[in-house]
Amino acid sequence: MKHTIRQVFRSGKFKLGFFILVAMLLVVIVYPLIVRHPPLEIIGQGTFFPPGIYVNVYDSIGSPTYILNLSNAAANRIASKLKEEDRLAMKEWLMADGIPENEIDATNTPKLLDQWVSRYDPEVFIPGMTNADRNYFVRLDNSLKGLLSIEGATVAQKDPETGALEQAGVVNQADYVNIGQVPNVRVLPLGTDNFGRDVLTELVAALATSLKIGFVAGTVATLIGLTLGLLAGYVGGLVDDIIMFFTNVMTVIPPFVLLILISFSIGQEKRGAVTIALVIGLTSWYWTTRSVRAQVMSLRNRDHVNLSKLSGHSVLHIIVADILPYIASYVVMAFILQVSIGILTEAGLSILGLGPRTTQTPTLGLMMNWAMIYYAYTLGKWWAYFPVIVTIALVTFSMNLMNTGLDQVFNPALRE
Repeated sequence: MKHTIRQVFRSGKFKLGFFILVAMLLVVIVYPLIVRHPPLEIIGQGTFFPPGIYVNVYDSIGSPTYILNLSNAAANRIASKLKEEDRLAMKEWLMADGIPENEIDATNTPKLLDQWVSRYDPEVFIPGMTNADRNYFVRLDNSLKGLLSIEGATVAQKDPETGALEQAGVVNQADYVNIGQVPNVRVLPLGTDNFGRDVLTELVAALATSLKIGFVAGTVATLIGLTLGLLAGYVGGLVDDIIMFFTNVMTVIPPFVLLILISFSIGQEKRGAVTIALVIGLTSWYWTTRSVRAQVMSLRNRDHVNLSKLSGHSVLHIIVADILPYIASYVVMAFILQVSIGILTEAGLSILGLGPRTTQTPTLGLMMNWAMIYYAYTLGKWWAYFPVIVTIALVTFSMNLMNTGLDQVFNPALRE
């Protein structure tokens, strides 16, 4: 046994796949111990917050300030509110309003803003401008007010007696706060989803649920396939005919169509993660049965099996002691493939809206379903779907690498 394990871990492909899978399992175990937020907790009043570090504005005003004289601060401030496409849009509006093109320099910020302030009127109708264009220019005009100002922002508070606003302080343009001194900070490495939920926390919980579904489905399918394959291959006769009849029926019926029908008939409220895993396992055992049967048929007339028969050992003893050890490596490879198939199948079902119910824990497929329903791809919100795709690819890639490595170790032809 030790020799076999050492031989397996000499395979580079198996080691790489194994380490990737172990790394993901460690993340699933350790991350919830560090970040104790519920995976489906809605923390954002809005949809698809971009990845970043979010600092409470109210607390940052009251935090100790430090003066930093950064040479590019003003340029960065202007660039954040006046992008290249905004400059070109302003130039087109000014040209439509009658200013010659050679008098407009989109790169000269002070001159461009001066022309804009003096000529822009939200009530002026420019031929060919749609209502959406008009709203865009109104928003742009509002964001540009005071852009070149060098004065600080005044912080005012209401007087509790008179109700009048009184100056409480001034936030200068060179004032900075240390993020470690702001009481309320939330790091969102992958932003939020369409419901305002932390995508990273949700992704880790989804990975854990999908792995559980894959392992349960793989275990069920492998146990059923192994049991039926051993019986059909060794006992033969009528038992073999009955088992292969049902196996051939399952082979003819498209498994995913069968899964859709079963999942739909179960109903949304009864579709838990374990239920879906059992359904997947109960509908994906047939190819394991056929493969195990073929392996057993090649072993049942070996000398050591015949010797065991002559010794009077029972059928169960012969199968467990004399046949099963010779196909153990194949069973392990079949299990790994079944786990990978279970994860991919759940993702496919959930994308169609037929996966586990959405009110408890997420899965990788459910996250893809939410991203698809709320047009994350169309809106360019890559953080809502791309990390999920990468995670699914990594899981299946690691398991396929492990399976390929095992095949090279135990298959003499491939090893050579």
